Amino acid sequence: MERTGPPLTGTERETLRAYLDFHRATLAWKCEGLTDEQLRRAASPPSTLTLLGLVRHMAEVERHWFRRVLDGEDLPHLWSDDHDFQAAYDASGSTRAEAFAAWEAEVAEARRVEAAAASLDVTAFVPRWEREASLRVVMLHLIHEYARHNGHADFLREAIDGTTGA
Repeated sequence: MERTGPPLTGTERETLRAYLDFHRATLAWKCEGLTDEQLRRAASPPSTLTLLGLVRHMAEVERHWFRRVLDGEDLPHLWSDDHDFQAAYDASGSTRAEAFAAWEAEVAEARRVEAAAASLDVTAFVPRWEREASLRVVMLHLIHEYARHNGHADFLREAIDGTTGA
């Protein structure tokens, strides 16, 4: 996934797409060059959070917001039979290949759903919020979610091998 900075001009939709893709690419970048064991390492005890767990969680988040909420698909969770988003964080039996394949597939589906939407004003009911939300809000929510977790990824990566960078 190529990591380029978002443009300083453009339409609202182009800007939201670019920021979301920037944050997606940042998560991938934080995982580059690491072994499966390193990606599964809980590098900031007592937290059990891992880079691979973040990738799995973001696959679940992409799937939920774009496919379940916006596209109305009735899909199971990727790593839980109990609709538990937290289960994705347990990457102890996971590999880079498995986690990244799922995440990349969900990102591709999210892009498809977003591109098919007539406008940022398209809405869908969000059960957790008990109200309608626009595609605009969903994209902003995902940007927020990635930005937060990319901050976690910064600390995890630095603790694993000393690599830093924004």
